[in-house]
Amino acid sequence: MRTAYSVETVRNAERELMARLPEGALMQRAAAGLAAACADLLGRVYGSRVVLLVGSGDNGGDALYAGARLARRGAGVTAVLLAPERAHAGGLAALRRAGGRVAGTGRAEALVEGADVVLDGIVGIGAKGGLRPDAVPLAAAAARSRGAVVAVDLPSGVDADTGEVHGEAVRADLTVTFGTHKPGLLIDPAREYAGSVRLVDIGLELPAEPELEALQHDDVARLLPVPRAESDKYRRGVVGIAAGSARYPGAAVLAVSGALRGGAGAVRYVGPAGDAVIARFPETLVSDQGPKHAGRVQAWVVGPGAGDDAATVAEVLAADVPVLIDADGLRLAGSEVVRGRRAPTLMTPHAGEAAALLGVDRAEVEGGRLAAVRELARRYGATVLLKGSTTLVADSGGGAVRVNPTGTGWLATAGSGDVLSGLGGSLLAAGLSAADAGSAGAYLHGLAGRLAADGAPVGAHDVAEAVPEAWRNVLG
Repeated sequence: MRTAYSVETVRNAERELMARLPEGALMQRAAAGLAAACADLLGRVYGSRVVLLVGSGDNGGDALYAGARLARRGAGVTAVLLAPERAHAGGLAALRRAGGRVAGTGRAEALVEGADVVLDGIVGIGAKGGLRPDAVPLAAAAARSRGAVVAVDLPSGVDADTGEVHGEAVRADLTVTFGTHKPGLLIDPAREYAGSVRLVDIGLELPAEPELEALQHDDVARLLPVPRAESDKYRRGVVGIAAGSARYPGAAVLAVSGALRGGAGAVRYVGPAGDAVIARFPETLVSDQGPKHAGRVQAWVVGPGAGDDAATVAEVLAADVPVLIDADGLRLAGSEVVRGRRAPTLMTPHAGEAAALLGVDRAEVEGGRLAAVRELARRYGATVLLKGSTTLVADSGGGAVRVNPTGTGWLATAGSGDVLSGLGGSLLAAGLSAADAGSAGAYLHGLAGRLAADGAPVGAHDVAEAVPEAWRNVLG
């Protein structure tokens, strides 16, 4: 599992470690890892041109010491000091001893544009807000550079704790981060600025519970339900799907398609799209008597394509089993009703739906995804899966927020969320917790989207059909 910690936690761990190490040893560890990453990127260090963008903090010191290491291997290294009087003295002296040079900001843009590698050491992880005005032209020059841009710990101008970007920021091809990932490296919009991320272990001792965690194949494999010899369709779980309408029958079909591939033993469908569902999936148990009379289920999915059917949403929420609420169901489910439920609830809004629930603009949600998902979970007393460029899953009780690493832009297609709802509901019925069902469902859904697309547009039905392949891929 990949984990990320807040700036405060990282700073505390650094202070504790530095108290036990010789002075400067921690920075040397970081610089060694940074220089090695740059050398790997260059391939041939000797004769290459490296430009360091150096701010006033330890981040600039890391860049200077890494530059000194590259200079000793024959690279032509030039440091551009944004605050010469506050540059890290030891790092600057080391660079000069190794043959590195210092240039004024007057010719910096030309140097940056002609570099093979540009190291962004302008500001560190504690900075807030976008770049200062004097750094903006250098970030623009780095974007125009023919070489690779390497961010030191975090791209300058992005928020390490939240993933927010206020103003201009450096766009990196590679970010070399120290000790642990920072939340901003895993959450959009900041994630888009980080490029590839390389983690350098510098020996930090961190708490057991991180700020963020991203499941990997092995983590998801441990969660997925696998039938035993004595399993039958009821022991494996039955998921109820209350979805679709005369206007949106396809939502019901797609939700059922996801549910059939989600590990539950049987799928019950309730709603006006029964004929369409049976025509596509004859194994579905269809009822037109409403959720109360559909038969036993271990979990419900309600909302996709439901229109204004508030009565069905209310009936499902009254059931004493886990419920996944999506799409129209989110609009029809009041916060007090959801908070009053005894069984787990998993809500799966996209940014627009989340904004409506919070009473804010969509841009506010997209720019502050971590804050939005936490606030929704708190306000509704539910587990919330916030869909989008980086899907996040937060529990109402706090703790680590999960970020899904498998998403792809090809999933931005009509009906894709309906497939995810059915998939997540099926995992709920199979016995997973709301957080695990949301996390594993998003992981499989994202992986299925990648497999189905393979670089070309796909429809939601293609994603559903690729879920078994994604499942096999995870189980290895």
